[in-house]
Amino acid sequence: MGSALQFGLQLPTVIGLLRGFRPVLERTSESVRTVIRNFVPVFIGRGVVQISAFIDTILASLLPSGAVAGLANAQVLYTLPVSLFGMSVSAAELPEMSSAVGEDSRVHEFLRGRLEGGLRRIAFFVVPCAVAFLAFGHVIASALFQSGRFGSADSVYVWGILAGSAVGLLAATLGRLYASTYYALRDTRTPLRFAMLRVFLTTALGYLCAIPLPGWLGIEARWGAAGLTASAGLAAWVEFHLLRTSLNRQIGNTGLALSYLVASLDFRPGGSPCRMGYSPTARARSTR
Repeated sequence: MGSALQFGLQLPTVIGLLRGFRPVLERTSESVRTVIRNFVPVFIGRGVVQISAFIDTILASLLPSGAVAGLANAQVLYTLPVSLFGMSVSAAELPEMSSAVGEDSRVHEFLRGRLEGGLRRIAFFVVPCAVAFLAFGHVIASALFQSGRFGSADSVYVWGILAGSAVGLLAATLGRLYASTYYALRDTRTPLRFAMLRVFLTTALGYLCAIPLPGWLGIEARWGAAGLTASAGLAAWVEFHLLRTSLNRQIGNTGLALSYLVASLDFRPGGSPCRMGYSPTARARSTR
């Protein structure tokens, strides 16, 4: 509904500016047929985060009372960096990547530059977010949710679930950019296959980690919600590995150096990635 309203509010102004313009769905156009043909795989591939979250909610309903509420609170926080940094950078890079033309070697070189610049920009923000979820999740949950019947024990519970989400936060965001690179190469099927595998792993590992695993470890069953998010994170890393490995075979080696990820956690003066020459803005300019 929100997307429909956003489109509807802009449409009268656009029609007024483009005098005589009449929107028509021209199915004989090859470009329109390409969009329609690619819509379903891109829709599923882009929505894998929401699909995984929906599966987690279904599995959480099998756990003791409070698990669904705790998972919902954690998902509010977890999806924020995914949307702000993963989805936004991927959406911004896709038109630039798609504009590459020429010989395959030059196109691949251009894509590697755009991809690595985008990976740095995402990791620059997401790595500290993941660490914050792991180390200070109880503080974040307390500041946002603790009120009335939502007590300190509930904040700690949300923290445990949020810490599980942090396991796959980097993989989930970087994977979106790799998927955009496939789309720039006019390949929507490969990301779809890996996304479907991620959904399968999310379901299988989620059930295993949420239902029987707490009993095997001798802990309260409600902590199976943390197993749900941690197992979803592992599935995200599998998808990311497959996306990266397959793409590297096509366009050459890509990825982030471990030194950059470590440097992004150094908050001392002169120790940040920007001071080490990893400025996301500077990298974007040099890539252009």
